[in-house]
Amino acid sequence: MHIIGIDLGTTNSLCSVFQDGQPRLIPNSLGEVLTPSVVGILHDGRVVVGSAAKELRVTQPDRCISCFKRLMGSDHKVPLAGHTFTPPELSSLVLRSLREDAAHFLNAEITDAVITVPAYFNDNQRQATKHAGKLAGLNVRRIINEPTAAALTYGFHDRAEEKHCLVIDLGGGTFDVTLMEVFDGTLEIIATAGENFLGGEDFTDRIVAHVLQSQGLQLETAELREPLRVSRLRRLCEVAKVELTSAETTTIKLPDADGSLPDDGPTVTIHRSDFSRLITPLLQRLKQPVMKALRDGQRSNAEIGDVILVGGATRMPAVQQFVLETFQTTPLCKFNPDEVVALGAAVQAALIANDRAVDDLVMTDVCPFTLGVDTAKTFGDEIKSGYFTPIIHRNTTIPVSKEHLFSTTHPNQRQVEIHVYQGEHRRVENNIKIGELYVPGIPPGPAGQAIFIRFTYDLNGILEVEAYLPNSSNKFRAVLTQNAARLSPNELREAVQKLQSLKYYPREDLANQRLLRFCERLVGEVSPFQRPQLEEAIDSFEQAFGTGDAEQVKFAQQGLLEVLSLLGHEFQGDL
Repeated sequence: MHIIGIDLGTTNSLCSVFQDGQPRLIPNSLGEVLTPSVVGILHDGRVVVGSAAKELRVTQPDRCISCFKRLMGSDHKVPLAGHTFTPPELSSLVLRSLREDAAHFLNAEITDAVITVPAYFNDNQRQATKHAGKLAGLNVRRIINEPTAAALTYGFHDRAEEKHCLVIDLGGGTFDVTLMEVFDGTLEIIATAGENFLGGEDFTDRIVAHVLQSQGLQLETAELREPLRVSRLRRLCEVAKVELTSAETTTIKLPDADGSLPDDGPTVTIHRSDFSRLITPLLQRLKQPVMKALRDGQRSNAEIGDVILVGGATRMPAVQQFVLETFQTTPLCKFNPDEVVALGAAVQAALIANDRAVDDLVMTDVCPFTLGVDTAKTFGDEIKSGYFTPIIHRNTTIPVSKEHLFSTTHPNQRQVEIHVYQGEHRRVENNIKIGELYVPGIPPGPAGQAIFIRFTYDLNGILEVEAYLPNSSNKFRAVLTQNAARLSPNELREAVQKLQSLKYYPREDLANQRLLRFCERLVGEVSPFQRPQLEEAIDSFEQAFGTGDAEQVKFAQQGLLEVLSLLGHEFQGDL
């Protein structure tokens, strides 16, 4: 059984397969590896995808649609030639075309696929992508981040390398940055950041707007009043943008209102320096995600060994100059930037299939968004809810299990509803709700009774939410699979079972309990001058419990034992 890899792009999409120990691209029916992500409807009602649909952008722009990847995860409805489509439905038509091309090329029925998405796609956007795959008749085995896929391509071919790399992925509609470390055949993703509305199409639009302004026209107005002129001009500006990667100047002929190019029509000459000036605001927007990834990964510019360029838009000299000025190094582009993500998707498919050619290749990934719960805060006598408290922070290596201590807000509160969100905003209303867990049976008592909430998250995108009360054997659980690939009931059970091995409950460890009780008793016995040092070490030990991380607990435990030794006391318990 073949598992194909798919790079579902904003401008172009590609399909790949792992064969004979190597990832390879699958050509479409025209013998090309790039399939334009464009859908059109002909006058006879036939749906066309790819190059045929792209031609309609010039002659009949009302009968085709592109760049719908940017709408994935939204409630937007797309009108097209008298029909209405959702973004996943449009994406599914592209995916179905790729699936048919793969079936013809491999002479086999294709049912399973790995699909890439921008690293910064949220839960709704990833769900929409999986839904598109389902509509196309595909079992989506894994959703993988585009920069991670690109890193897999480089890691597959350069397994002996040992360095820090930064993957800069500027595609047609999205921008992603991923910081990674390569060592001993292992690719460890450290941090990722990005922007979903920044890509090559935006750079093209800057030229379009400039040409129209030179003729006294505004882009927004012209698109409404003269769509044929703008659609033809956009194609010409796309060509001009490509020409400026190697030439210093290019000339664009302005179409007339019906989209034709009269011989005596006006022309506009654009110098590369003019283009650089036009796109300066866009280049400024590249900096923020790059710096964010470096900050999250606690790495400096000087520590980056290679900067890997991915996506056709990275061919622009201005983007390469941005990399050179930022990192003082020439960017690496060993593989075709249009193709490297699709090739990496095939490598991921090989990992899933346990292909022997990737036996020595290991990849770790991170959670690209923060996961947390809705909590309340006290302001004087008033309690206000709606605040987001993180439990698993963005760019935490997965799989992971983290725990956080919360408390009740009212006297005699007998139950709690835990609302789970993902996002980066302080208020939950600006984040995305992904599930909830109901916790009943809290004993009556004053406000402030402790409740521990644990999140356990894996590479499949499965999040297990668990809540329990201190000194209680009852644990309440909910398994949230919104981010997960489509798994069978048996596969889901196995995945959830594996999550259990990640968990560590330091408060339930008898040795930890004995050490804590011993130290708490000792607080009242040591000198008042020694007490602050001991209390600080105890607090660090208790704080480590909340991480659910065995290494952090062990580190804090050793620190506490060292303080006891300095104070002239020795713990006799069994550690």
